[in-house]
Amino acid sequence: MGIAFSEQLVVQVGLLLAVTIPLRFAVRHRTRMKLALDAFVFAVLSALFVFQGIEPYVPGRPGDLSTGITVGAAKGAWWISLSLLLVNVIRNFIVFENRPREGRLLRDLVSGLVYIGMALSLIAYVFDVPVGTLIVTSGVFAIVLGLALQSTLNDVFSGIALNLGRPYLVGDWIVLGDNLQGRVIETNWRATHLLSPTNDVVILPNSTLAKARLTNFSSPDESHGITVSTRFLPTVRPEVILDAMRTAMLGCTKILRSPPPNVSIIELSGDGVGVELACRVRDVNKVSDAKNEIYDLVFRHARSWNLALSNLGKEQLITEVSIAGQDGPMECLLSIPLFQALEANERLSLSQSMALIQFPRGSVIAAQGTALTSLILMERGVAVVEATDDGTVREITRLSPGDVFGERGVLLGMLEPGEVRALTPVRAYEIPKDKLAVFLKDRPAIAEELGVILSHRLERERHLHDDLERHALGNAGSFSTRIRTLFALR
Repeated sequence: MGIAFSEQLVVQVGLLLAVTIPLRFAVRHRTRMKLALDAFVFAVLSALFVFQGIEPYVPGRPGDLSTGITVGAAKGAWWISLSLLLVNVIRNFIVFENRPREGRLLRDLVSGLVYIGMALSLIAYVFDVPVGTLIVTSGVFAIVLGLALQSTLNDVFSGIALNLGRPYLVGDWIVLGDNLQGRVIETNWRATHLLSPTNDVVILPNSTLAKARLTNFSSPDESHGITVSTRFLPTVRPEVILDAMRTAMLGCTKILRSPPPNVSIIELSGDGVGVELACRVRDVNKVSDAKNEIYDLVFRHARSWNLALSNLGKEQLITEVSIAGQDGPMECLLSIPLFQALEANERLSLSQSMALIQFPRGSVIAAQGTALTSLILMERGVAVVEATDDGTVREITRLSPGDVFGERGVLLGMLEPGEVRALTPVRAYEIPKDKLAVFLKDRPAIAEELGVILSHRLERERHLHDDLERHALGNAGSFSTRIRTLFALR
């Protein structure tokens, strides 16, 4: 009777598993179907036990040895089926909306507890071993193992705390207290991987991150604040220095306009006036470019306002101010890289053909769609170039002291892609086309430089203004060739 009972149970359970195990592998990527299959297997196994009068949660093996082995195997299948069903239910219904990492961590923890409970149930109800005694016996071993794995466990529990606290996410740029910084590319329970500014992968144990002072540059948003400090000789009122530096920040193109940049006096002494310029950039990757632009504009605007950095001697300062006061056109030429290679007599000749022009704040220097007939050299102030298309205004660039514009109309008769408007009072010099032509005949190399400037400017503007596609005349070499042809240069 026991043998028949044993054989009957083995055949029934074996047939069920033979059919459902391949099906489970076939639907392993379809969570709902896998859940339904696990529920079906558990229900059928439970029905078999009820029909045979066996309670799988009661310890002991009835009958002879073969019957006990059969019942034990069936009980094991029932407990494993129950654990798979519970884990599937957990993975389908424990969900954190918009917080997948916390949901995954909680699901893994609960699933681990289910598997531990299943293992203890197998030990107690299948192998008929007292679980309490086993736990007490293994306690000493657990203590020894815990001491041996103390560092690893510290990292694991720190990883759990970091995953729950969410001080950073994958993709965030973080900086530690020792100035180690990088972008988070991977995080797990044991370690966090950073991609450093030098493109190296830094692997940090989670226990180190849990104890460190951490700054997240990507939270609450990607924008990042930067500050730049400089000092000037106290030759003018601090308010004049503030106005000059505010104008310099107005000319920056690589910073955010909201919140607006801030300029403040941080020091005043007999040998200098300290100024701090603060602003925000779109993300941490723009910090270096923004700082480089700020330093360049501080230098250019300080020169246009006749301000001297505090490391200049007074004698040198007086000489520079004297030159600027006596010969404005010459000083303007010296501030523009395009004309710095000229000989002294050439600069003198060109400066005599330059005429001073001034524009009040808000005035239009050049309208969109017009061709300028003079080369304009910025000496002081900031102007903005904005293109208007179908009622949408897009900023193309900003012009500061040392910039040149109008070359496309003077050299090639091209139209301005946007309106040039003075953001501050602008002081500039113009060189008419006919006088520039005379100068280019003596220095045809300047045509090459103007061709490079025009080519780079068109390349930057092309993605902002569709009409520039029809003005895409080629590279810098083709521009200089056409300029030479139009001006009959050698």
